[in-house]
Amino acid sequence: MLLDTFGRVATDLRVSLTDRCNLRCTYCMPEEGLSWLAKPDLLTDDEIVRLIRIAVEHLGVTEVRFTGGEPLLRPGLTGIIARCAELRPRPRMSLTTNGIGLERTADALREAGLDRVNVSLDTLDPEVFARLTRRRRHGDVLRGLAAARAAGLEPVKVNTVLMPGLNADEAPDLLAWAMAEGYELRFIEQMPLDAQHGWRRAGMITAGDILAALRTRFALEPEPDAARGAAPAERWSVDGGPHRVGVIASVTRPFCRACDRTRLTADGQVRTCLFAREETDLRSALRSGADDGALADLWRRATLGKKAGSGLDTPGFEQPGRPMSAIGG
Repeated sequence: MLLDTFGRVATDLRVSLTDRCNLRCTYCMPEEGLSWLAKPDLLTDDEIVRLIRIAVEHLGVTEVRFTGGEPLLRPGLTGIIARCAELRPRPRMSLTTNGIGLERTADALREAGLDRVNVSLDTLDPEVFARLTRRRRHGDVLRGLAAARAAGLEPVKVNTVLMPGLNADEAPDLLAWAMAEGYELRFIEQMPLDAQHGWRRAGMITAGDILAALRTRFALEPEPDAARGAAPAERWSVDGGPHRVGVIASVTRPFCRACDRTRLTADGQVRTCLFAREETDLRSALRSGADDGALADLWRRATLGKKAGSGLDTPGFEQPGRPMSAIGG
C-alpha cells in the first residue's frame, strides 16, 4: 500500500496524460500558452498502463482519474482506458476534461470502460466564457456535457471556478442550471496553480462567499462529515434534496488530513500533493529496466515523504514550481 508517516493511505491515483490544452484559462496559463513537454519526455501509452497496473496490483489503488492538461488531446486515450479496465481488481475510472471534444468521444470512452466524467465550466454566458478561456467554445462544452449524460458517464460533475470581476455573480444561476440538467455542480476555490503566478489570496472568492451567494436563492443543508470521507468537496443538499452542490475549499478549508491521493505527471514523476515542490522520477527508473517491485518500492518511498498539509492555509504560501497544466488537476 501507499502509506505515509501520518497514517494516510493513498488509494486514488490522478494520472496526467498530457500538459497540452486547447483552452487558455486565465487562472491556469498565459494567453500564448506554455513551452510544452517534448514528446520523448512524455510517458508512452505502454508506460502509463504499466505504472497504473503496478499501482492497482501492488499498491492498493482503487480509483484512477485521468487528467491533463486536456486528456482528450491524448491520441491513445480510449486504448489506455480499455487496457486499464481489464486490470484485476478493476479500478473505478473517471476523467477530468474541459468538455471540448467530448461530444464525439463520450460513447467511445464509455465503451472502453470509463465510468464517469468531471467537466470544467465556469459560466453560462458565452461572452464571459470567451474572456475566461480566450476561446469561443462554450457551445462545444454544453454539447459535450449532454453527450456524456446520454452515454451514461454519470454522475456528470461540473467543476466551476469563480473569478472576481468575471463570473463572481453566477453561483445561483449555475446551480439552478445544473439541477435542471441533472448535473452535480462543484465550486472550486481558485488555487495558486497559474503559470504566470498571478494568484493572490486577497480578493479571491472563498467558500464562504460562494455559500452566502447560493443561500440567497436556495436552502442548503450540510451533509454529515462521515458521508464525505476522503472526498475533497464539502457537500450540501439543496432545498431538501435530492440535488446536491459541492464546494472544494482547498485554500480556506484544507482537507489534507483525509487526503488519499497520489499523482503521476505526464512525464512520469510521482507527486504526493498537487502543491508539492518535490517529485520522484519513475520514468528514468522504468526506462532503465527497473522491475515492477523496484518501481513499487520507489513509489512507496515517495509516499513516505508526503507532508502533513499543502501549506495553502499558511500566509505567504509559495507557489509550486510547475503549473496545473503540467501536473494534473
